Amino acid sequence: MNYFAELGLSQPVVEAVNDLGFVTPTLIQSQAIPKLLADDTDLVGLAQTGTGKTAAFGLPLIHLVEPAESFTQALVLAPTRELCLQITNELSQFAKYRKQLRILPVYGGADIEKQIRAVRKGVHIIVATPGRLRDLMRRKVVDLRQIDYVVLDEADEMLNMGFKEEIDDILSSTSDEKLTWLFSATMPEEVRRIARDYMTEPLELRAGSPQEAHADIDHRFVVTRPKERPGVLKQFLDADPNIFALVFTRTRKDAQDLADELTREGYSADAIHGDLNQRQRDRVMDQFRSRRLKVLVATDVAARGIDVQDITHVFHFNIPDDLAFYTHRSGRTGRAGSKGQSIVLVHPNDRTVLRQLEKKQKLRFEPIEAPSGEEALRRQMIAHIRGLRKLEVNGELEPYMPELLAELEDLSRADLVKRVAASALGDRLDLLRRQHHSPEKGNKVKRDPSVKWVRQFVNIGKMDVADKGAFLSLICDHSGLPGSAIGRIDLQDKHSYFEVDEQYRRQLAEQFNDSYLDGRQIRVNAADLGKKKVGKGFKKEKKKQFGKK
Repeated sequence: MNYFAELGLSQPVVEAVNDLGFVTPTLIQSQAIPKLLADDTDLVGLAQTGTGKTAAFGLPLIHLVEPAESFTQALVLAPTRELCLQITNELSQFAKYRKQLRILPVYGGADIEKQIRAVRKGVHIIVATPGRLRDLMRRKVVDLRQIDYVVLDEADEMLNMGFKEEIDDILSSTSDEKLTWLFSATMPEEVRRIARDYMTEPLELRAGSPQEAHADIDHRFVVTRPKERPGVLKQFLDADPNIFALVFTRTRKDAQDLADELTREGYSADAIHGDLNQRQRDRVMDQFRSRRLKVLVATDVAARGIDVQDITHVFHFNIPDDLAFYTHRSGRTGRAGSKGQSIVLVHPNDRTVLRQLEKKQKLRFEPIEAPSGEEALRRQMIAHIRGLRKLEVNGELEPYMPELLAELEDLSRADLVKRVAASALGDRLDLLRRQHHSPEKGNKVKRDPSVKWVRQFVNIGKMDVADKGAFLSLICDHSGLPGSAIGRIDLQDKHSYFEVDEQYRRQLAEQFNDSYLDGRQIRVNAADLGKKKVGKGFKKEKKKQFGKK
């Protein structure tokens, strides 16, 4: 049985809901939909992100708007282009069996002339960002006096983004007879002002208590200093192969720098912030939605309106300056019944601010430690072995099985598992082991006493790489050496010293011959040659050590 049919929706809308697989309404949907269908009332709906607010207002809109009328009957305002497009997509799905209904998104960053032509052809529902809609109003393309329904979605976000003037201008241009439905995760004073100034005795609905709204999110914190935060994040990423995360930073530079560092070290990551143009932003978001990116680093402003399903973790590199922003950040995970984790990386001096956040949001933050390096290694190996169990085996292998089994018959089950794990994860495990047993984390690197370490010089330093992990990745990627072949690393501004297992010294020199980084030739030579041997002198010394290729 589909319980949406009991809310009073028309049969075409119920059929569309059935096709989407919706069966049981969420709390905000079960509260709002019958009221909006039955009563001519203004409404304030308070519900956290991810609780189904779009269907709560979208299904009644699709039911109530009349396709036979050619004028625009409904307006939905959203804070960002992403949310604007998402709402349009969902409304179009709800209107699957009301094919004459025309829905149009209008937003900044797109061709306004094309949008003007589409509006003039006639649309029933406009979904708009406030800035672009006001541009269309000034060009006298959109007439709001005939609008019957105005929806303000994520009203607190729109006001946080500075759209107060636009919202006032838009709402004051509509008729007094229209109905206004306002949906918001929080109810700050500015949102209440809109309700007072532009709504008539609005019905107020709250979809559960604040504690219930956060029931699917575990709120945790790790005490760490700023310079340690990237390393702590990597420990969480390494410990969970299935992680799909959103990371919040304070500034655009912080977001880009962190994403660059993660990418250099082999993590599937990118950044979204105000310095990106619309095409770049679209590319990043498309990759994240399709899960080709596992980690998206974002600023608060850039992330507004992002609605991506199944995000497992939200990391906060700082407690937001406006504590209300925490609700929007953490609400990106734990959606539609899925569990999520919201983890704040807290400066040791910020515990008081964290307690204020707990009190304001009625939350309880649990202290945790970042997973150890050994834990990360263990989880990655187990995840790989579990993946092998699910692997579909091609029947075409059967003719080769006797010979393959004969090759392995002297190996025990344990020996075979060891070799499978080492073959698939060897280089990655080397890198993980070095990252999580580095001197800066307070752990001593376990050194094999049988290895003879040779100190090397390279003209790569902090100006080229973010940290020792990135340096290690660069050396291994260029040379093909395993991480275990690299010993202690002394990273300086314009050059570095590092140890290499003597048996790999020749391979290191040969692989770096004629290698370049950002147009500059990379030089690797014995540390006692220092930085003085350049040009022909360096090549002569190199030939003396390793011989001609």
